[in-house]
Amino acid sequence: MSDTTEEMYKGSQERNLMGHPIGLSICFLTEMWERFSYYGMRAILILYLTKYHLFGADKANMIYGAYMGMVYMMPIIGGYMADRYLGSRKAVTYGAILLVAGHGLMGFHGPAAYMDGDIVVRDEFYINIFFLSLALIITGVGFLKANISTVVGALYGPNDPRRDGGFSIFYMGINLGSLFSMGLVGYVGETYGWNYGFSIAGIGMFFGLCVFLWGQKYLDGRGDPANPEVLKEKSPIGLNKENTIYLFGMGLVAASYIMMKYDELVIQFVGISGLIMVSIILFYSFSQCEKEDRERLWVALILIAVQSVFWALFEQQGASLTLLTDQQFNLTFLGITFKASQVQLLNALFIVMLAPVMAWLWLALAKRNLEPSTPAKFGYALLIIGAGFIIFSWALTLDDTSNKDFIWLVFIYLMVTLAELFLSPVGLSMVTKLSVPKIVGMMMGTWFLFTALGSNLAGVISSLMGSGEHGAAAGTLDMAATVELYTMIGVFSAGVGLFILLLAPIMKKWMHGVH
Repeated sequence: MSDTTEEMYKGSQERNLMGHPIGLSICFLTEMWERFSYYGMRAILILYLTKYHLFGADKANMIYGAYMGMVYMMPIIGGYMADRYLGSRKAVTYGAILLVAGHGLMGFHGPAAYMDGDIVVRDEFYINIFFLSLALIITGVGFLKANISTVVGALYGPNDPRRDGGFSIFYMGINLGSLFSMGLVGYVGETYGWNYGFSIAGIGMFFGLCVFLWGQKYLDGRGDPANPEVLKEKSPIGLNKENTIYLFGMGLVAASYIMMKYDELVIQFVGISGLIMVSIILFYSFSQCEKEDRERLWVALILIAVQSVFWALFEQQGASLTLLTDQQFNLTFLGITFKASQVQLLNALFIVMLAPVMAWLWLALAKRNLEPSTPAKFGYALLIIGAGFIIFSWALTLDDTSNKDFIWLVFIYLMVTLAELFLSPVGLSMVTKLSVPKIVGMMMGTWFLFTALGSNLAGVISSLMGSGEHGAAAGTLDMAATVELYTMIGVFSAGVGLFILLLAPIMKKWMHGVH
């Protein structure tokens, strides 16, 4: 190995498999199974709430939105605990254990709700078990999601040219997990029983935990605590700090349980937290930064804020769009009859198909100096997803039956995926590049806060589409309200996208050479 090559690979894991650090295969399989469980449960959650527990579309969508918001917000705390104390490997293990427990509990859901006159009768004990299950999953994702990526990064030295390729392989694991789960969990849940679907998701997460524990020997200590001795120190409550953090995790489960039970608290908490973080960063930019760093922070803040609009539309997939698919569309396409929850796999399928094409396109445009700037990509993303919802809402008015053409579902998922490919892959990279090193962690936390806000807003928007009917029709969408709201959010997103495109030249100038 030449000196130049040796310098490039300095700091990387020495053991390799198929050209990459051997630990990548363990992280790939762990994340694949975690996403299998997560997306499988997400695929059937809204249908389970409306068809089994007979929640109205309004309440079911609020629960869904609160859950998605908390899932995106909790990695801020889990990431901090890993960075400061636990290390990524222990955090991932703890998160995986919580996820197995949460998904396992989802398989025990008690008797179905029923109507007694005009009153819905539910078993409150099992409803509380359901909320506890969600709380365990939320906290588990918080400890696992951000930190498994950190373990991947730790496998590569700072100058290793394989890093981007490694993360691309890792990202493929996410999409494979989601693709398989939405096909399998959705089918089993809707055909044989919701508890069987949830159980399969739980088994998937158990496989992920087993893979990660078994594969520790292949990680060579990557992701271990920076200072293991600190974990052995006594905390104020008498336990060592490591066990205190695990106990704190149980406190997060309790807090998540309360937030899920009183879902209206989530959007208030996330919204206020987001405003506080923006205010702190703006104050920092004026008081601590020179002109170039200040303007870069402003660009990052603008893009962080507008991405919440994207997620508010994107997360309609698991909320109103799934209910709409179930109630209004002919689900036979190309000779195949789908379950409503399985249609969500179109997003993962289009990602797998289009991601390589988009990667080639950006490279080809870059060679001709035609690649859009990061702000322009955000603008195009909001314009594409907004236009998709405007056209889709118009298409809903073309057929007043409940047998609408499946091709329109293909269309909206294609538009959603195209928008995702413009925004999502560059988002986190943008934050790290434009942030001042001293506050990059705070900026990443703010990104996740606004992702959480958008996801929570998705549930709030979907809740406004309910018909207010009870019992068997509890999840029925009001089509007039749905068409109106889809048009409104589409126009708003497209308008914000156009505004960002107009600002893009100024924002590109404020980036001061950062691409």
